[in-house]
Amino acid sequence: MTKDPLSSENFDHRDDEIDLKELIVALWQGKFTIIAVTVLCTAIAIAYALLAKEKWTTEAVITVPQVSDYTAYQQMVNEFQPLFDVYHNDGTVQFGDKLNGFIASGNLFAGYIQQYQSRANKKAFISSFPEFQMERSTLQKKTKVENYKDAETKLYNEWYQKLVANVVNSKSVLVSYTLQGFQENAESSFSLLNGYIEFIEMKAQNIALANLKSVVEGKHSELAQQKALLVDQAKSRLQSERELAKYALQIAKAAGVSQPQQNLGNKELFAINIGANALEAKVKVLDSLSLNQLSIIEPRLQMIDAKLSLLDILKVDSAVSFQTFRYIESPEKPLGRTSPKRPLIAILGVLLGGMLGCLIVLVRFAFREK
Repeated sequence: MTKDPLSSENFDHRDDEIDLKELIVALWQGKFTIIAVTVLCTAIAIAYALLAKEKWTTEAVITVPQVSDYTAYQQMVNEFQPLFDVYHNDGTVQFGDKLNGFIASGNLFAGYIQQYQSRANKKAFISSFPEFQMERSTLQKKTKVENYKDAETKLYNEWYQKLVANVVNSKSVLVSYTLQGFQENAESSFSLLNGYIEFIEMKAQNIALANLKSVVEGKHSELAQQKALLVDQAKSRLQSERELAKYALQIAKAAGVSQPQQNLGNKELFAINIGANALEAKVKVLDSLSLNQLSIIEPRLQMIDAKLSLLDILKVDSAVSFQTFRYIESPEKPLGRTSPKRPLIAILGVLLGGMLGCLIVLVRFAFREK
């Protein structure tokens, strides 16, 4: 049985098909609607671009310092090196490595980055920044007392995001970081980042000096304890030598041995082989020794006294000038804002308006056809 070409199925199929020419005609007929929607969206986009807060970014790139950046600091640290060396009786010297970390460029740089990313340091610097103080003052006036603490915390968190440090090439031998400061104008952005970099540099320097001072003071305490122990040992040994010499003198006199004798051993508890005359002189010498001469009994006291004397001369100079990082790119005032991108926003507004206008016209056309 053949199908009727005028059947309802064929008519439905034709109704579902949309002629491209009809769409173009429909769009042309709705051109004023498309233009109106495009103008409206463009106006909204331009208004947003003009009213949105501007964002200006100041950048700096820093890396590990070179030796020339902290020469004075390195020289000061090296002056304390003899305190940590071990001097043996055979004349050899075992160099200590406890101070090596203080003059390692990587450690100085890591200390700076750690201080830069510290929220406590950011809060301390931001609290003194004029623009933040103005915002906090405005917030305090507009916010209820019971809600002010949470609002202030939120404000601080927003400002924390304005100071960031991102690693550039951590896998490279020469590690570097990009430091960024965000503000609503070029001048404020530059002041924020540059001021914070200098603030953290001072913090990092003070911490490096404080750590060195702590180690030196610890060494001073260690040497003082060693000296006290050796002095007690020397006193005990001196007293013991005095008693032994006196008893040996009594024995030598009783034995009638006044001159040195070769056939008498010197390994006895009370050795009399040197004779009574020599023992009597020995007793006088031992009795005349003072506390300042204990190094004769304990030679190690000489080295400890020398190190303590060096500590009396050397001091950690808090005014020493050095850098814990080196600039690859120093901060400069930005020439253009980071956002909003007003031309781009306007173009997107035109495109969105045109697409939305066309959609409205086509939807109206589809409902009219049905």
